[in-house]
Amino acid sequence: MLQVSRKFEYGLHAVTYLATKGLGRVVTVKEMADEIGFSQEFLSKAMQSLKRAGIATSVQGVKGGYTLGKAITGITLSDIAIAIEGKPHLVRCGVKEDRCEIFSSCHHRDYMNNLQHKIQDLLAATTIHSLLQEIES
Repeated sequence: MLQVSRKFEYGLHAVTYLATKGLGRVVTVKEMADEIGFSQEFLSKAMQSLKRAGIATSVQGVKGGYTLGKAITGITLSDIAIAIEGKPHLVRCGVKEDRCEIFSSCHHRDYMNNLQHKIQDLLAATTIHSLLQEIES
């Protein structure tokens, strides 16, 4: 069945964790990992991807760590997914036609591409702000 990657889960939890701490609050990877219950090493890798995408900002020094790079109304789940994994693809032919040995005779390609677009649309329409509002209600 379809399953998001562990790295995406780490990234999503990290962003929502930072969001609950407030814009501008600096949090260490150790603090996040301890509180969320994730591997510090793996969370650190996810944070580096989020930093490269501008979703998180790193602060150097003794009181260093990470903070959100933008407002939670401007961060979508699609942004996080792309930062962590690159553009998502459900099936091999969504990446390159030559990666699938039955591309020309596949009866399910259109359906799978439609499903992929619907998932991408849902991720793009869901902001961290709206996700946190859902959790709170």
